[in-house]
Amino acid sequence: MSDPVSAMNGAKFSGLAQVEDSGLQGMITLRGDLASDTLKAAVKAATGADVPASGHVSLSAEGGVAWMSPDELLLLVPYEVVDAKVVDLAEALKGEHALAVNVSDARGVFRLSGDGAREVLAKICPVDMSAEAFKPGQFRRTRMAQVAAAFWLDDDGAFHIVCFRSVAAYVFNLLSVSAHPQSKVGVY
Repeated sequence: MSDPVSAMNGAKFSGLAQVEDSGLQGMITLRGDLASDTLKAAVKAATGADVPASGHVSLSAEGGVAWMSPDELLLLVPYEVVDAKVVDLAEALKGEHALAVNVSDARGVFRLSGDGAREVLAKICPVDMSAEAFKPGQFRRTRMAQVAAAFWLDDDGAFHIVCFRSVAAYVFNLLSVSAHPQSKVGVY
């Protein structure tokens, strides 16, 4: 069996902001009744984090939970334990109308940091990226130029971006071009 590699295998770019492949990330799509106490307990056991409010992410030392839709969460766990966490979730959610699926290898994850990170995302996403409008802990699904993406801002000021693995090279290049020091926004 081959060794797993992340979508961009450690690629990095430094300019107005730093763009980095985040490496392997365990991710589980969980569908179900987000108000269910059983589901909340299963999520907490799997990630150490609580089910977040709409449009937010909840992080812990063991993992995280991102709100994707009224009946969907994205659970973040270490890559090495994702299969075991799916089994644990299935056991904990017996009798609930729920579905947990390992989507780790179908996604790419990037970290965007530095003073220009907000501006880099503002160039390519139809989202108000001002500090007043987008705060740490918020989570957003949107378009990044021509592809679907999602991101959140952590307490350290870094953005974490999730996209489909099939478009990871496009997203990395898009972020890198947007972070290039001579990349400008405006009317020409």
